[in-house]
Amino acid sequence: MKIKTRQRYEARAKIAKALAHPSRLMILDALQQQELCVCELTELVGSDQSTVSKHLAVLKNTGLVEDRKEGSMSVYHNTCQCLDGFFGCMESVLKANFKTQAKLVASL
Repeated sequence: MKIKTRQRYEARAKIAKALAHPSRLMILDALQQQELCVCELTELVGSDQSTVSKHLAVLKNTGLVEDRKEGSMSVYHNTCQCLDGFFGCMESVLKANFKTQAKLVASL
């Protein structure tokens, strides 16, 4: 069994923290489909450009997204190809919790 160092867990926590915001999850989900500019992400998220840019900076800082210049515009894309599995896992947990909660309510 390979023992992981504290630094490895700290690096994982940094990524988990970057994922721990609904807007950032929405951005990552959208970027799985196609590259998008800040203006398109702003419309999608429903926040101002400054806020979306800050979210993108967090995601970029953890290596989850990259950008490239297209004229004066920055276009963003995911760097991580395993997010479908991550989102699928999260959905499984949500469904399991929903079933458990539904059983509890039904027993009242």
